[in-house]
Amino acid sequence: MSKTNDLVKKLISQRVLVLMTVPFLIWLFIFKYLPLWGWTIAFQNYKPAKAFGDQQWVGLKQFRFMFQDDRFLLVLRNTLAMSLINFILGFVTAIVLALLLNELRHAIFKRLVQTISYLPHFISWVVAATIIQTALSADGGIVNVLLMKLGFINEPVLWLGKGQLFWGIMGASEVWKNIGWNTIIYLAAMTTIDPSQYEAAEMDGASRLRRIWHITLPGLRPVIVILVIMNLGQILETGFEPQYLLGNGLNIDYSENLEIFILKYGMNLGNYSLSVAAGIFKTVISIILLFSANHIAKRFGQDRLF
Repeated sequence: MSKTNDLVKKLISQRVLVLMTVPFLIWLFIFKYLPLWGWTIAFQNYKPAKAFGDQQWVGLKQFRFMFQDDRFLLVLRNTLAMSLINFILGFVTAIVLALLLNELRHAIFKRLVQTISYLPHFISWVVAATIIQTALSADGGIVNVLLMKLGFINEPVLWLGKGQLFWGIMGASEVWKNIGWNTIIYLAAMTTIDPSQYEAAEMDGASRLRRIWHITLPGLRPVIVILVIMNLGQILETGFEPQYLLGNGLNIDYSENLEIFILKYGMNLGNYSLSVAAGIFKTVISIILLFSANHIAKRFGQDRLF
């Protein structure tokens, strides 16, 4: 009872902050929770022209069809492959760049590198996809020109025409576009590390690599763990625009992901029930991965989300 009274007193004392959260909670309910009613479509043979009470309920038919559909399994493979590539490359490259920027002592050069690496993040994927297509073009694309000049290839390669290369292209594109932005949180975390630790290590004769390994990386561990948990919860969220814009008939078996699958069945083929079922599958798996990663972090005594 005393804990309840303390909570009430705390809420009253912070009533201004509580009231400030009300608009957000209303927005969250209207746009995030209220639409969950639409999940019922996955258990129906949904026809837009019919009223809700006239829809035919089919139970788990759409889910059974989905898991027996070879196309869905292929799309799931593509989604997981691109997610894992983006996950690994995103973390490694962002941490490495943050460590290198943190070691730079020339302030002007450091700011220049940061600005150049941040800029692609603010380019829309429509523009970014055009840049990538131009760079990879078999007709004068800079990638083919450089590789031919260096003697790695004898003739231009149709990069976006080879499905086996699409996952690597997507991984490199994501790194180019987001590496600068992803380093911001690591650089911010590095500012919280006590400088006296570096001074003591330097006095003991520790090299730069030793200081990074024994001071900087352990200082980043809580941030890395939290970001890993959050990213694991989005492992099936590979995006829509880059795959849709860079995909074509030649690489569709490697470029089509769950978002495109949902769009294709829902909007193009009119099978709204199957489209919603695929969306539910993606959401449920994301929630399971999020809670599992958080529980594992708790078991190992690491920082966690909740």
